[in-house]
Amino acid sequence: MKAGGILGVEHGIVLAPMGPDVSGPKLVAAVANAGGLGLLASPVNNYDETVKAIRKIRELTDKPFGAGILLEFDNSKTIHAIYDEKVAFLQVYWGEFPKEKVDEAHKHGVKVLHQLGSVEEARKAIAAGVDCIIAQGLEAGGHIRGTVSLMALLPRIVDLVGDRDIPVVAAGSISDARGYAAALALGAKGVCLGTRFIATKEAYANEYYKQQLLKYTEQQTDRTDLYGRKTWRADVRCLDTPFHQYWKNSPDYDKLINDEPYPIIGHTTIYNAECDLRRFAGQVANQTTTGKLENMVMLAGQGVGLVHDIVPAAEIVKSLVEGVKAIMVQLTSTSRHDP
Repeated sequence: MKAGGILGVEHGIVLAPMGPDVSGPKLVAAVANAGGLGLLASPVNNYDETVKAIRKIRELTDKPFGAGILLEFDNSKTIHAIYDEKVAFLQVYWGEFPKEKVDEAHKHGVKVLHQLGSVEEARKAIAAGVDCIIAQGLEAGGHIRGTVSLMALLPRIVDLVGDRDIPVVAAGSISDARGYAAALALGAKGVCLGTRFIATKEAYANEYYKQQLLKYTEQQTDRTDLYGRKTWRADVRCLDTPFHQYWKNSPDYDKLINDEPYPIIGHTTIYNAECDLRRFAGQVANQTTTGKLENMVMLAGQGVGLVHDIVPAAEIVKSLVEGVKAIMVQLTSTSRHDP
């Protein structure tokens, strides 16, 4: 196994584009400046706000970075902005991105990273000509498309890619250098981290949310479709908070929705748009969010048990890079001394 960069970026460490705006300009730039691949959580189908966010990142870094979009929604205006601004990378998730769309991205000089959760999806992404595949296991936080663990999924996708020049990046419960080394051993060229990067100085998450990550373990997350059902009923992994425990056991669980008559529990501003948050809203709390924060969804993966502090993003990148090198030296030394 070998640690190195991907897609022309110094290190094979990718910042997940956590929404709605946790992976904002400051965090993207911090990861990029540390030699990683930062991915912006793009505004949904909003040209002007996407341009503003991209230009803010450029004020903070001269390194290449990318932007992520969800294929579940119309994001044609956001994609237009990404192309016009000549962003280096486009990450797509939750749907198909066929060859004609990949070709269009390439015409604009944009490399495509497709995040997916199954071998079948990977086969389609390879046929479409994507530049990178992010294999997401069901341990991951946030939206989860697949049903297979990373340990089982990753080597299958690596085998499917074969000798094609398409790096595979591992996502799901990776929080330290040991997870990075394990992913490399399974054939990945890099890792994509979400939960670990929420607990950073630069993440645009609410401080209350960040602090909660330090208190939960891998056994205290849950996969659920409880949140955000009004617009998108999809599985997410989140912290199993007292609020979540109460409502997931409700006899009316399947009928609960973030709409009237459920109460407004908070307010937030997301990319300059003011929003009321009803109970069971799918948005996590950002730095502008007020209200009953303890009753809001807190997305997190099973790697949360390894998150013990809130540090600058650059420290995480450095610890991963130096840590995985130390692990490889140790493994090499051990193998040389084996009989």
